[in-house]
Amino acid sequence: MLAITLLGTGSPMPDPNRAGPATLVTGGTEQFLIDAGRGVLMRLGGAASSAGQLSAVLLTHLHSDHITDLNDVITTRWVMTFEPSPLTIVGPIGTRTVVDHILASLGPDIGYRIAHHDDLDYPPPVEVIEVTGGKIDLGGLVGVSCASTDHKPVEPSIGFRFDYDGASVVVAGDTVPCEGLDRLCIGAQALVHTVIRKDVIENVPVKRMHDTLDYHSSPEEAAKTAARAGMETLVLTHYVPAFPSGGGEDWRKLAATHFAGTIELGDDLHRVEVHPS
Repeated sequence: MLAITLLGTGSPMPDPNRAGPATLVTGGTEQFLIDAGRGVLMRLGGAASSAGQLSAVLLTHLHSDHITDLNDVITTRWVMTFEPSPLTIVGPIGTRTVVDHILASLGPDIGYRIAHHDDLDYPPPVEVIEVTGGKIDLGGLVGVSCASTDHKPVEPSIGFRFDYDGASVVVAGDTVPCEGLDRLCIGAQALVHTVIRKDVIENVPVKRMHDTLDYHSSPEEAAKTAARAGMETLVLTHYVPAFPSGGGEDWRKLAATHFAGTIELGDDLHRVEVHPS
């Protein structure tokens, strides 16, 4: 069984009820954080997890709303783990540069903590793995693979797949329908997909908002992707614009016009279990 926890269902727009984009996928004792948006560590705590329990952090792309709190994950893992525990960060080409700059920006803090704590005599141990597609060897029992997605002009962007004990989950990240995501979904049971209400955003009189329409999927498009792959469950997240807590039935109805399986959506910390077929 694989468990999906929607840690952050929000978007770049600050929302008091929704953290930034982040999803936790758990298989056995292994925990994978996909993206690290605003407030991710508080939501990890709400899911009874922590930075120290993560097997790896996986980044779908390098847009700011998806990596805003990566620095917090790195620092907290370092400070709150009492023996060296390297944090594996997997992402598209460019991830190493981003992590190097994060560590550079943390330079003063790193110096303060090393000077203050006798048992902390090393900087944050981080291992960066840049990927473009295929299987990713993370040394655990959960199989992890990835494929290119289409979030242009943001590129590269990737989606991730997790296989464990007969269950399979795909986390798409931000993308429009594309061949890479379709391939990644083949044979999987559940798809976690970010969505935007194009019918709503089209009526906002701001061009910058209209620009977001050409590289995100609508609920209907996400549903068609899940349907093409014959999936059992579609999990919607990263709602633009966000709906009130406890709402979202209109989003579900839009997706249901193209997908006959189970459609999950909700507030932060919504949890979905995926069992072998």
